Amino acid sequence: MVQVPISPSARSSQSIDLRSATPDELRDRLDAIATRIIAGERLDKTEALALTEIEGQENILLLCEAADRVRRECCGNTVDLCSIINVKSGGCSENCSFCSQSAYHPGEGSPIYGLKSADEILEQAKAAEAAGARRFCLVSQGRGPKYNSPKSKEFEQVLETVRRIIAETSIKPCCALGEVTAEQAEALAEAGVTRYNHNLEASENFYPEVVSTHTWGDRVETVKNLKSAGIQACTGGIIGMGESWEDRIDLALSLRDLEVESVPLNLLNPREGTPLGHLPKLDPFDALKAIAIFRLLLPEQIIRYAGGREAVMGELQSFGFKAGINAMLVGHYLTTMGQPPERDRAMLAELGLEGGEAPVPQGDRHGRSR
Repeated sequence: MVQVPISPSARSSQSIDLRSATPDELRDRLDAIATRIIAGERLDKTEALALTEIEGQENILLLCEAADRVRRECCGNTVDLCSIINVKSGGCSENCSFCSQSAYHPGEGSPIYGLKSADEILEQAKAAEAAGARRFCLVSQGRGPKYNSPKSKEFEQVLETVRRIIAETSIKPCCALGEVTAEQAEALAEAGVTRYNHNLEASENFYPEVVSTHTWGDRVETVKNLKSAGIQACTGGIIGMGESWEDRIDLALSLRDLEVESVPLNLLNPREGTPLGHLPKLDPFDALKAIAIFRLLLPEQIIRYAGGREAVMGELQSFGFKAGINAMLVGHYLTTMGQPPERDRAMLAELGLEGGEAPVPQGDRHGRSR
């Protein structure tokens, strides 16, 4: 992967303390940054950290304007729509602090059930298709098929369900089953899975604060296995778990290094009974700042509104699409309710956006691969 950093001379000519800049100065600097990104240059960590110093709602909206310009130029106006189904829920062996499905801290009212039948999953795939989703992701609790008992037939059952979805609908099946071996990634690709969700959740530095039953490196290995099999990586994380701004930047840069195609950004909606259940909800303008910086660091990636957008953003949901978002989950989430798909479609129409399939990164306009 070849990336062109912004040159030292360009940095010095544009240097300014963003915290003390006037609105006009800030707009000019951000516009210059957006212009260079659109031309194929890439921000480094120091430049990204400088953007985190932008404070105040008006200034954050200027940052969003720059990110929105990058989104329009690099991704267009199509918003990638997908839906998810929890095919197996509760009793998970992992201790992810944000998740109410963990056996270590089951959230109040979190459902527990075994693998759903192919017929039931197919019925919901058809409903998602009717609601306008272009992709349908089968999500299962647990560390992943990599650790299944040799006697388990669940992975093969999922593969067969994927084949049925392809045969009986026009929606594209994705999976989020946890860690997979290189051989299992190949089997997923052969069954017709073209995109797989496996989030890094947080930066490598912050990850041990969130999970201790597996490592950040374990997750990276699965992403690499998927990429090697030709499956697009839908890999992002969660904002609002107590991480620093530097952790957020490090996560975005790791995603860039892994060349993931789709980046789900979950906004923590604290679940009662989990270790993070006591945390306050993220301020919506902090969420917008994070979204905008992710877009400036990942100009061609699909950046997806995922869990928590309704709970955290409230009436400001639409602002996310003016901050760099070009994808969203429609319908319900794994353990929480989403808003009706009709409301999502109306919101996109009001913004002049169209639901469909957003383009994936294909290398920049100058022929460099990324």
